[in-house]
Amino acid sequence: MSIIEDIATPRRTKDIIQRHGFSFKKSLGQNFLIDQNILNKIVDAAGLDSTKGALEIGPGIGALTERLARQAACVTAVEIDQRLIPILTEVLAPHPHVKIHHADVLKLDLAELFKRDFSEVSKVSVVANLPYYVTTPILMKLLEEKLPLENIVVMIQKEVAERMAAAPGSKDYGSLSIAVQYYSAPELVCIVPRTVFIPQPNVESAVIRLSVREKPPVEVDDEQHFFEVVQASFAQRRKTISNNLKSKFFPGEGRERLDGLLLEAGIEPSRRGETLSLQEYATLSNLLLKEGIKS
Repeated sequence: MSIIEDIATPRRTKDIIQRHGFSFKKSLGQNFLIDQNILNKIVDAAGLDSTKGALEIGPGIGALTERLARQAACVTAVEIDQRLIPILTEVLAPHPHVKIHHADVLKLDLAELFKRDFSEVSKVSVVANLPYYVTTPILMKLLEEKLPLENIVVMIQKEVAERMAAAPGSKDYGSLSIAVQYYSAPELVCIVPRTVFIPQPNVESAVIRLSVREKPPVEVDDEQHFFEVVQASFAQRRKTISNNLKSKFFPGEGRERLDGLLLEAGIEPSRRGETLSLQEYATLSNLLLKEGIKS
């Protein structure tokens, strides 16, 4: 298929928008990709083939959907904006193995959707240009619901992508880094300039691949408690882990017991939350739980 026929060009994108009288909604974070090279990088990173399925969230006018349809056995696109459904139906008509759902993905029963739409494929990846204002809620829903996913390849705000992939001790490392790395192995694919979108966003973007883990890299006795310990450790970044945890788990008590448990876990009480590894958080969480210390 020639490049001029692809949706992801300035000419074709503008033609579709004008023909349908479409106007962008800032509240939905709508920025349409018009660059073939970036699309290639996104699709290549997903590792799709004729035995695999793809779930796209926020397909817009179908530029990425069109590419996914050429690679995957089946594609499901979930779009929240009703105005885009007739456009998607039209431009994706040559691809009968694409299903379009008008829905808010945050309210969808994804387990049921997977059973219904992906029953005949071996593996599924999420591939999407996500609206930046709901990036984290969408990704955490995908990860926490433990769906049968191989990869999550998404275009998101560059700053958020860097936080997800950050290593302990770096300025970007935080509770989001730990949550994402507990469920997946993140890898930055490429940085994306603002100029490849219509309209241009106010921030730089990045494509990140999250290779979904079959099981977490650390053993925790209670996942909810583990994440509560992590969140508490970053409550105030300038404070030591001892000060942050005391406020959450030891209100009204002396510091001796907490510092003793931190040392037992191999953690100096004077360290800050951003210096602890995933394993150190798992060890600390399990020890606090063993001692009956919960929020």
